[in-house]
Amino acid sequence: MNVSRTTVAFHLKKMELRSKRSKKFKVTTDSRYKEPIAENLLDRKFKVDVPCVAWISDIIYFPVQTGGFIYLTTVLDLFDRKVIGWSASDGMITEETVLPAFNMAIKNRSPKEGMIFHSDRGVQCASKKMANVLASYKIRQSMSRKGNCWDNAVAESFFKTLKSEMIYGNKLISREQMRTELFEFIEIWYNRKRRHSALNNLNIEEFWELINSKNVNLLNVA
Repeated sequence: MNVSRTTVAFHLKKMELRSKRSKKFKVTTDSRYKEPIAENLLDRKFKVDVPCVAWISDIIYFPVQTGGFIYLTTVLDLFDRKVIGWSASDGMITEETVLPAFNMAIKNRSPKEGMIFHSDRGVQCASKKMANVLASYKIRQSMSRKGNCWDNAVAESFFKTLKSEMIYGNKLISREQMRTELFEFIEIWYNRKRRHSALNNLNIEEFWELINSKNVNLLNVA
């Protein structure tokens, strides 16, 4: 739909709505460790035709009212951009962040042998424990180049959406409230109702309805 900026501004004002602006990107990854760095196998190939070809993961943190942070780890399937696994933790170690998020993901979708699991160079994903878990499923590990957020652009885009639509402009809340709001944003809004430009402006459920209507067998993992 083509529409002028002034028309949008008029209707926003009439409905007492205002836009939220995102902040500039800030590097938060700690890559100062001795564990091996995986090759960038994904190489910015963000468009895939079937599920479980490539999963992407990233970690972000939010301050909470009682002090400290909540660390959100997500795993998305590049096929439909759905958050298939996530974890909201009080700490940053592998067992609290990427590992539980990955375990949720494999409960929701069965990974294929040779599938790519892409992340940045954070120590949580580079740990021996995470590398061994991926190897046990015969999943190929992939990592972004140093300091290059665009190599994991889809994960960064999700976090940008989360921050602009849920976080920015809101007051600090408790840990319990943050976990509740993250659940509602991810499971109720983002995974079910929000429209995605990568899916031709369909929400994820509409996208799968379209696929099923065409009798396309994509492992039945909606």
